[in-house]
Amino acid sequence: MRFAILGSGAVGGYFGAKLARAGQDVTFVARGAHLDAIRSSGLSIKSAKLGDFVVRAPAESDTTRIGPVDVAIVSVKAYDNATALPMLKPLIGPETVVLTLQNGVDSVDECAAIAGETHVLGGTTYVATALEGPGLIVQTGVHRSIIFGEVFGVLGHVTPRVQAIADVLAAADIQTTAVSDARVPIWDKFVYLAAFSGFTGASRLAIGHIWKYPHVREMFYACCREIAAIAKAEGVTISANRFETLEEYMTNLPGTTRSSLLIDLEQGKRIEVEALQGAAVRRAAKHGVPVPIVSTLYALLKPHEAGPVK
Repeated sequence: MRFAILGSGAVGGYFGAKLARAGQDVTFVARGAHLDAIRSSGLSIKSAKLGDFVVRAPAESDTTRIGPVDVAIVSVKAYDNATALPMLKPLIGPETVVLTLQNGVDSVDECAAIAGETHVLGGTTYVATALEGPGLIVQTGVHRSIIFGEVFGVLGHVTPRVQAIADVLAAADIQTTAVSDARVPIWDKFVYLAAFSGFTGASRLAIGHIWKYPHVREMFYACCREIAAIAKAEGVTISANRFETLEEYMTNLPGTTRSSLLIDLEQGKRIEVEALQGAAVRRAAKHGVPVPIVSTLYALLKPHEAGPVK
């Protein structure tokens, strides 16, 4: 398959590299020093547990130089969508699939506004990677999963195009789950991520420093229930055992774990507050769902949306 990776950083770059290493036709969309490094030296993946490798593949900053592809994977930070998503247009042919792996629950609609609903698949990913420098992605741990499927129209079974892409991803050593309704895993992750990013970001602390307090844990899970209530109002039923798996996950999560939102805050970067807490607050208001905890987190983080407050 011919892939374009729109957002070739820690997530998109990693999965694109896995696909290129497996022999797929991959073009990375990047800019600046990262683009120059991929072009001159390739894209390097360093993984203490899975092994290091380097791939050499085309890289462009202008998608008109790529043209239509089979699959466009969207993995830019959500705050860049206004400028990044229009770059999808030259990549779209009659059968092109746009697979978004962005955080939050707004991405599928935003991609559909550019590409059309019939072209868009939704997904989520669990992977611990970081862009350590131009052309260098470092992976910690071994998780490298993509869960995806249809989000518009045909729901209730895994469609042939979803299965075909899943087979290619799996052959590239990506832990792949094809689902009949991708809204469920997207909201399953959102239930956790809106709270986790909010609590660690607002406190400026890794999870272990706050998780030892019973009241914090109580409020964290109450926040997750607020998100689940929004999902229900949206017509999405999250997994029946979601809170059981969430409790197990949080119990075993290393205390040093920080959300990507907290990492961005610490590095003086923009944060995805609008795609996470902001999206939750807006959808809750639309449905009349009370979300006092998420609203408070949003109020605390919103002033830092554009980076350090001066």
